[in-house]
Parts: sequence; C-alpha cells; structure tokens
Amino acid sequence: MARQVRQGPAPANGAGRRLAPSDTGPSTAKGRRTRSALIHAARETFEELGFRDARISDIADRAGTSYGVFYHYFKSKEAVLGELFTTVTGEMFAASRPAGDGPWDPIGRIEDANRKYLAAARRNARLIAVIEEMAVRDPWFRELKLQIREPFLRRNEAGIRKLQELGLADPALDPALVASMLGGMVEHLSLLWFVHGVDYDEEAAVGTLTRLWAQAIGLVTDRPGSQEPAPGTSAGG
Repeated sequence: MARQVRQGPAPANGAGRRLAPSDTGPSTAKGRRTRSALIHAARETFEELGFRDARISDIADRAGTSYGVFYHYFKSKEAVLGELFTTVTGEMFAASRPAGDGPWDPIGRIEDANRKYLAAARRNARLIAVIEEMAVRDPWFRELKLQIREPFLRRNEAGIRKLQELGLADPALDPALVASMLGGMVEHLSLLWFVHGVDYDEEAAVGTLTRLWAQAIGLVTDRPGSQEPAPGTSAGG
C-alpha cells in the first residue's frame, strides 16, 4: 500500500514517480506574476532560513504580498516546496542530458552527463540541502527525495540497458540496480562538494566519476563500427 504524505507532489500512476505542479496555475497574467513571486520568495526563504524555521509570513513578506494571498495559491509550505522542485528537477534533468551530436562515444557521453549534472547540482545546492535537512526524519521529504531521483534513474537505466543490448556493457548486471547505485555515487559526491564544502578538483572529479562508471558497467570501447545513436547513460540520482 502506498504511503500517504502531506500536501505536495504525489506519486503518479505508472512506472515511476513524477513531480507535478500543485495545480493548473492562475489564468491571469497578474496571477501568474504573483505566483511566480511567491515561488521565488519561497526559494530564497528556504535557502536562507531552512524549511523548519521558514514561516509562510516570511515568504509572503519577501514576495511583497500577504499571508492570505499565499494561501490563495498554495495550501502549505510543503506545496510550494514541491512546486519549486518540479521546476528545479526539470531544469537539472534537461541540463544534464548528454550531447547527442557527432559520432556516438559512450564514455564521452558519460563524461558529458557527469559534468553537466555536477554543474546543475552546484547551481541548486542550497535548495537541495533543504531536502537533505528534513529527509531523515520526515516521510513527506523522503518521498519527495525519491521523486526527485526517479527521472534520472530511469534515464540511466535506459542507457545501461541499451549498452547491454549492443554488447558494450556487462549483460549480467541489473540495469535498474546499477543505475541506482552509480547515480547514488554521483549524488553523494555532489552533496559532499556543494552542500558540505568538501573541495574537489573539477577535472579530477569528473574524470574519476566517468572512469568508475564505465568500469562498473564493464563498458567495452573497442568494438569497431558502432555509430548507432543510443540513450546516453547519464549522471545523477
């Protein structure tokens, strides 16, 4: 039986979870501007104060509106945070998509995806830290964290499966399990680096992640003549 969580993005039916907006949004330009201002103010407030200490009145004041106006657009702090992560996760997913131009180079695509994911994680580190702050103790935040990971894991799984089909990766591996484990490696590195302040050389980090990823899936790179376009195994999750 599925867990019941507080108001916010709920697991979708189907193969995986999806982050979904809390509603269809306002129909007027003024309403859209107000809602956007509240979301922007919520992000700044959560990043500055943390989720637990942030008050709805803080968000409303920062957005230049009232407590009552906040509740016109959102039912709770959780709802506006879910909306934030709908946007941020979509941006990170798009930004970390490996380049598809030129001859297909599996290792090059893994490196490109790792580099792009880390850059996107750096830009959004303070907001990601809000989730990490609460996920250990709160079921809603744990569910939200799983939702955030899902699109990255499914993309990674598809890339690994395609490499197996082409005879370029170890066929004995479970693509879903490998995607989760390797994605967790990249995710944990990004937390240590951008949230907890552990310093890494970027080129060394990207190169090492790429090498570890390729070796972990038994990637074969010397098969001649394979230029078939395929989903690139990507980072994150």
